[in-house]
Amino acid sequence: MAGERIADIVAGLPGTDSIGDLFTALNERAADGDVRFVADLALAAAEADARATEPRVWQYASIVDHAVRLLGTTPGRDSVTLLLRLAAARRGADPRRGDRYLASLLASGHPPEHLAAVFPGPASDPASGLVSDELRTCLVHELVLRDVDVTQTPGIAAWPTSPQWRDHPLARLPLTRWEVEAQADVPVHGIGGLSFAIAFGPSVHTQRPPSAPADTPNATEVTAPAVADAIAAAVANWPDESNGGAEARVFDFARPLDAAVVPAVLPALGLACLEGVHDRAGWAIAAQPPANAWRILFGAAANGGAYNSGVYGAYGRLAAWQSIAALAGCPDGTPFDAVETRVRACTWFVFDADTPWYWQVAWDIGLAALSPDGRRLAVLAASDTD
Repeated sequence: MAGERIADIVAGLPGTDSIGDLFTALNERAADGDVRFVADLALAAAEADARATEPRVWQYASIVDHAVRLLGTTPGRDSVTLLLRLAAARRGADPRRGDRYLASLLASGHPPEHLAAVFPGPASDPASGLVSDELRTCLVHELVLRDVDVTQTPGIAAWPTSPQWRDHPLARLPLTRWEVEAQADVPVHGIGGLSFAIAFGPSVHTQRPPSAPADTPNATEVTAPAVADAIAAAVANWPDESNGGAEARVFDFARPLDAAVVPAVLPALGLACLEGVHDRAGWAIAAQPPANAWRILFGAAANGGAYNSGVYGAYGRLAAWQSIAALAGCPDGTPFDAVETRVRACTWFVFDADTPWYWQVAWDIGLAALSPDGRRLAVLAASDTD
């Protein structure tokens, strides 16, 4: 009976103008514990989508996407195993992005003990044979960001010791959430989508920046292209996938710069993002703890800008560390304990300005890091709009 019902529903989808009522019915099925019907319908829709010729039937993809979110946000071992089967059936042209999203969804919606099915071992589901190593590795770091001790979680603990893990780019990241990461805004997934905090910096104040003191040491720009790319790693998805732009620059000073004069010196460095700020009544800057700088970088990378969804938690974590390490002056490949020590020793500033460079919508970033010896100032600015 259920099979016939599913066949009838799928056959009628191409001629349906609205599928909101079907979404509601699937939500009710899941709430009643019938997640298998949700998965079976989505699998049938995915199969029909694979057989379809141009023009594509948008209703098929919509049903599959809704079922993925529904299974991902309905806690239970059955939901996890059925989601694995559905995910394997819908793997498409961009599997890596799909794996990152799925890992975020699973970590947000399911307790760690239900996620052993994703990994090889006695507790794994037969469908785990279709799961990619990318998904497993992303899932480990999504759990770390949610304060799960993955080294002590049955079914998961063995994965970070596996050969597949060793050469993965995410293997560089620590398996515990360090103190500087404490404020990370991980997304919370729901049936209708995901939610997260936007906390990129101070609101613009109605004031102009002070003039730099006469005895300010001379500054020389030393921005190397590779360093600029590393500084901007956390916001790379903004210009690539949305309407954003970024500015990453590094300056050396002839003698140590006092942190107290950074608010006056910064607007005098010729930054594009601050051009004309002295002529406009809109400027704000504040010293911030390094954890807040990391939070801003992680939010930009993981959650994205105005028109994209970012790179999700695992790769957002990697990008945030790349950016904050480069801002702090750490060469690529510096061990994480040394990076954190250096990050803590720097003085961090968050700034905002009412200049034409910034869109002043919701996605504006201004970060500056003064080195412990006061001789290096690194800046990252970014802005995006809808």
